[in-house]
Amino acid sequence: MTTATAPTAGAVAPRQHAPVRRPSMLRLTVVELRKLVDTRAGRWLLITIGLVAAVIVTLQLIYAKDVEQTFVNFFVPSLLPVGVLLPVLGILSITSEWSQRTALTTYALVPRRERVVAAKLIAVMLTALASVLASLAVAAVGTLVASATGGAGTWGMDASLIVNAVILQVTSVLMGAAFGLLLLNPPLAIVGYLLLPTLWGVLGEMVRPLRGPSEWLDTSKTMEPLFSSDAVTGEQWGRMAVSLLVWMVLPLAAGLVRTLRREVS
Repeated sequence: MTTATAPTAGAVAPRQHAPVRRPSMLRLTVVELRKLVDTRAGRWLLITIGLVAAVIVTLQLIYAKDVEQTFVNFFVPSLLPVGVLLPVLGILSITSEWSQRTALTTYALVPRRERVVAAKLIAVMLTALASVLASLAVAAVGTLVASATGGAGTWGMDASLIVNAVILQVTSVLMGAAFGLLLLNPPLAIVGYLLLPTLWGVLGEMVRPLRGPSEWLDTSKTMEPLFSSDAVTGEQWGRMAVSLLVWMVLPLAAGLVRTLRREVS
């Protein structure tokens, strides 16, 4: 004898859950931008970048000759120190997931790690663009003050100089991010970024057989034409591309592979 159980009239059908939509790249980028200012190190580094640009212009207003107090002369000197600090910001953005032990949460919410890395890179590049705008704003204020206090206060500047400044700052912050991806440790990445290119530059000056390759691999030399308003030649672009291939593209590629394969614990 078999017994069949008839469904009751009040039985509740299982609830159908809507598929979870993955966060867009825009949303991930906004989150990474917030992370840059949420941490104490990132927030103070951004403040320091702005203060450095302001201090440089102030010193020029005090000590530079009146004829040298121009918009270009205010703008260009602020690029180098800001360009030194920006890569540190890129390193902290990349390595924060591992140093602050948030990688487990981040990569659980967004399993495709390459999307998180791409959002971080976009965020630091936007920060680099913002630093160029900050340098332009500080230079404009300095020019207005100079014109009011007897300085030259001239505004003439070639637009190519702004393009060069954008290239300089974006590539600088990406170089820092590349070292961060490759080493995944903030102190080690910062020391590596600051020490290895500098050591190569010193060896290129001291060791005669390395002087030729140094002209193509020493970023302090290959990136120097970007500080000038003169047109960058094809050979200079070529040297710049080779140096960036070694110090930015290759570490980025190797670091991405390491980040994708590293076990999160």
